[in-house]
Amino acid sequence: MSQDGAGWLARARAAAERPPLRPRDPLHVEDGGGKLVAVGSIEKDTAERLVEARLPLRRSGSGWRVDAPAVASLAAIAAWLRDAGLAGRWRDELLAVVDADERAVATVERGVVRVLGLTTHAVHLVGFAAHGDAVWVQQRAFDKATDPGLWDTLMGGQIAADETVESALARETWEEAGLDIGALRELRAAGRITIRRPVAEGYMVEHLAVYSARLPQGALPANRDGEVVRFECLDRASLEARLARGEFTLEAGLILAREALGREPNA
Repeated sequence: MSQDGAGWLARARAAAERPPLRPRDPLHVEDGGGKLVAVGSIEKDTAERLVEARLPLRRSGSGWRVDAPAVASLAAIAAWLRDAGLAGRWRDELLAVVDADERAVATVERGVVRVLGLTTHAVHLVGFAAHGDAVWVQQRAFDKATDPGLWDTLMGGQIAADETVESALARETWEEAGLDIGALRELRAAGRITIRRPVAEGYMVEHLAVYSARLPQGALPANRDGEVVRFECLDRASLEARLARGEFTLEAGLILAREALGREPNA
């Protein structure tokens, strides 16, 4: 990469591993066997407001515990956070609440996962052109709640509570790029990247499952869900220059630096 590109990548690496801006306390729920497990984190002021509002949350050692049953309690907490203006965009979409071993122990509305510091999972697809090393990228819609108008991998999306990585990959590839995952060539799992950083709603901890594939000859991506403005196919030099200018999301930049440019995101 160029010197500017190398500087961008160093900044991106640092941005992907940042502590919270304000102190946060551990957040716990009971798993299916009644064991208390850590699942996220919450700011003390927010927790105290929830307790004052008589929500199912209480002090537990140096942290907080959500009363059982976790699903119902988290739903009540999420609704209060929404009504108090503390949640992100409401999606009516459930994500898995996972413990340190990534076992699903509950579900919760997607719009509050950052407020509660919960670990989320997403999947991204790096789409190479039919021949050569050019890659397809998408521009995110300007009304997206996160990173509107920035450029992204060919496809990137959250894994819902009722999905596997593979089913989310197939669904999102069809919805965002109009491509049948079964028709892609050289599809392979390309490891995982983890992001830990402050965001507007709270704190983000997200594991990104990365896949790569090559589009068949003549195939063109076409958005189907209204979340993409357009697609472009970039050669290596153009991609590198645009990464250096900061035109891509943090997540996409780290993924493309590794998969398309051969630079490890955590090197």
